[in-house]
Amino acid sequence: MEQILTRIVVPVNQDIYLKDPLSSDLGKRILRESPELIETLGMEGFNFKRLSEKVGSTEAAIYRYFENKHKLLLYLTSWYWGWLEHYLVFATANLHDPMDKMKMAIRLLVEGPVYQNNLYLDIQKLRVLVTEESYKAFLTKEIDTENSNGLFTQFYRFTERIANIISEINPNYAYPKTLVSTLVESTLLHAFFLRHMPKMTETGLKGDQKMGFYVDMVFKTLKDE
Repeated sequence: MEQILTRIVVPVNQDIYLKDPLSSDLGKRILRESPELIETLGMEGFNFKRLSEKVGSTEAAIYRYFENKHKLLLYLTSWYWGWLEHYLVFATANLHDPMDKMKMAIRLLVEGPVYQNNLYLDIQKLRVLVTEESYKAFLTKEIDTENSNGLFTQFYRFTERIANIISEINPNYAYPKTLVSTLVESTLLHAFFLRHMPKMTETGLKGDQKMGFYVDMVFKTLKDE
């Protein structure tokens, strides 16, 4: 499974980039170095000048790949959700009980993927980026236009797969998409709170304890329906 996942190329919407960053060594360096730099500076302080220094290139060269830093953030977050979709498919391929599939989806959202090495992207650093900055990818005035242009397709595909699992567990449940969006948002906020506002959540949880709340939330909701 690990060898398969490290070779996966996630198809990101072509409207996000000007030149495919996977088509050159510089493009791959841009993808590899930008998550950590964004984490350090925040999207507010991050710019292509700082990134050009990091990758040993020029600002003009980076602008050949991405129109602006917002589009770069969209690319990185889209790639992450697309990669998680692939991971979920492989991780649940041999699971027949939809409850086991749901537990795997929850584990993936709470703990992140087990296999984290990729030839040009560090999945763990990308996970931190999504936790810290992903809201800034869509809480913008351009959201309606970008959404209509399909720039969030990878995120929709991933959440749709989890919604389908919910419908397998309880075909009569009327709100699978709402439950998934609540689950995803909650896991992101919880991860953010753990890093920055630990008084907002329980700390020191290990193993299945970290998943406990979300397992209870999902399965009790579906059982009580």
